[in-house]
Amino acid sequence: MSEDKNKKEDQKKKHASELDEETLFVVSQTFKALSDPTRIRILHLLCEQEMSVNQIADTLELRQSTVSHQLRFLKNLRLVKYRRAGTTLFYSHDDEHVIDLLQQTINHALHH
Repeated sequence: MSEDKNKKEDQKKKHASELDEETLFVVSQTFKALSDPTRIRILHLLCEQEMSVNQIADTLELRQSTVSHQLRFLKNLRLVKYRRAGTTLFYSHDDEHVIDLLQQTINHALHH
């Protein structure tokens, strides 16, 4: 009986260490999002406060179309979210795990 229990535990460990295709895709897309300097700047800014596209563009000295394009990419990955106030959309970060990863990576870079 102990042997059966060990086999089941080994199978659980094996399955737990395997990643399905969807998980692999989401992880790779998240790292892709974090591999772009403009997206990093936008996410870092949204860590601090909620902002509109125009506020982000003005703060980061980027074109509004560039910011909108990058926000669309980040929104599709559910890394940012927005709320509507009249005709203005205000963006904020939407995934604390990714923000933690970003902050840790920034801290790592600053440490060197």
